[in-house]
Amino acid sequence: MCGVFGIVSQESVAQEIFDALTMLQHRGQDAAGIATVDLYDRVALRKDNGLVRDVIHTRHMKHLKGNAGIGHVRYPTAGCASPAEAQPFYVNSPFGLLLAHNGSLTNTAELKKEVFELDKRHLNTNSDSEVLTNIFAHELFDAQNLRGQELETENIFTAVSSLFKRCKGGYAVVAIIVGHGMVAFRDPNGIRPLCYGKRIDSNGKEEYAVSSESVALDALNFELIGDIPAGGMVFIPFDGSSIQINFPTPEENKDKFAPCIFEYVYLARPDSIIDGVSVYKSRLRQGRTLAKTILKELSKDDIDVVIPIPDSGRTAAIDLAHELDAKYREGFIKNRYIGRTFIMPGQAIRTKSVRQKLNTTPLEFKGKNVLLVDDSIVRGTTSKKIIEMARIAGAKKVYFASAAPAVRFPNVYGIDLPAREDLIAYNATNEEIAQKIGADKVFYQSLEDLHASVTEGNKSIQQFEDGCFSGNYITGDIDEDYLKKIESLRGNSVEVKENENSANHLML
Repeated sequence: MCGVFGIVSQESVAQEIFDALTMLQHRGQDAAGIATVDLYDRVALRKDNGLVRDVIHTRHMKHLKGNAGIGHVRYPTAGCASPAEAQPFYVNSPFGLLLAHNGSLTNTAELKKEVFELDKRHLNTNSDSEVLTNIFAHELFDAQNLRGQELETENIFTAVSSLFKRCKGGYAVVAIIVGHGMVAFRDPNGIRPLCYGKRIDSNGKEEYAVSSESVALDALNFELIGDIPAGGMVFIPFDGSSIQINFPTPEENKDKFAPCIFEYVYLARPDSIIDGVSVYKSRLRQGRTLAKTILKELSKDDIDVVIPIPDSGRTAAIDLAHELDAKYREGFIKNRYIGRTFIMPGQAIRTKSVRQKLNTTPLEFKGKNVLLVDDSIVRGTTSKKIIEMARIAGAKKVYFASAAPAVRFPNVYGIDLPAREDLIAYNATNEEIAQKIGADKVFYQSLEDLHASVTEGNKSIQQFEDGCFSGNYITGDIDEDYLKKIESLRGNSVEVKENENSANHLML
């Protein structure tokens, strides 16, 4: 899970990219970067580990000149957090390419070998995004057919189509071809989100932007055109000519399109629209269906108050409380200066941050049967800490409800879920999970109800990437050996970081 943004404007874009990235900061807190291109085809790039505000300062903005650019906020998968892997990535041939990527490739090992042995390209990090950048560069060069030939839009789309054939997994990409334009594309299953919008400047000229979420477009007064479909690509020329699109037909996409359902549970901001579905409304529906599940085991009289875990549990809790005829109360007050604990590197940091992030309002707990509502339960350590806080505040009984189904499997398309043995729901019953986290009862959303909560907003979505809940992975190339491999990487993050640091001395 990362955030990408790109813009082609009539004015300087550095400040707007900065603003957009702050709107996407929830998608990654590890690193940030901005790259721009000016009228003389000169590239300026600033990236490093840290939040957007900590990486991009006024002195950097002065050098980020140009009317086109891309930006990235990074969330590391497999425990990797090297500054060398901050994005955008840059390669100087052909033309000069800048690329920012959200997602994960599932055939990275095979591609690394191809890039080195066949494409004759050097890789300086362990990042699959660097692999993706070099493959796009290689395919773009090949698509020209002859050295020195003018680059046509058809060549660009041919290069992306060739990339689709080589790269498996989930990826949403925005890239700049220096001297030509900006290209954006989405993997053939549309796992990771990507949308685009348009606005008209004061002189009546069109400007375009591409973003992981529509909220960044809203903030910059772009009108949302729609989502780039699965296997779709967009090219926005620098010369002011019309935007070019190459989208599969709905019929071609019918059996392929499978957006990540975890976006609607946790990843995306509630004020975003993804694949035609309001994230906010889908979470309200999640609350209503979850209430029906709870009422199969409890009566309305068993629950005195519904309290959300801020912020991602809040929207589902609103309609859940309404369905239960229960009071909705804010029992946890959030420290706004602590980031999202789910995407913090390291379990020790996550656990410590829970207490720093949340504080209770005891009067909402004392002597009451409390239903806590969160977006999901992953490792269970955060949930356990929160339940302890509720009991210390005086709760008589503590029930815990998850707006998502039980997370029993890793995610392989860009979300750093831990090994199966570290997932609290793996091979465990609801009763066992409740005992582990200290709850009186635990309730999970059913997978069918979660699907329905999203498809009610867009009936054309017929399937989802829901592998972390179901164990079924949409790309069809994930087996037990692959799962063990990524679990090994995620379980040895310290060793991985040390290896990366050794490999990345060129960045020092």
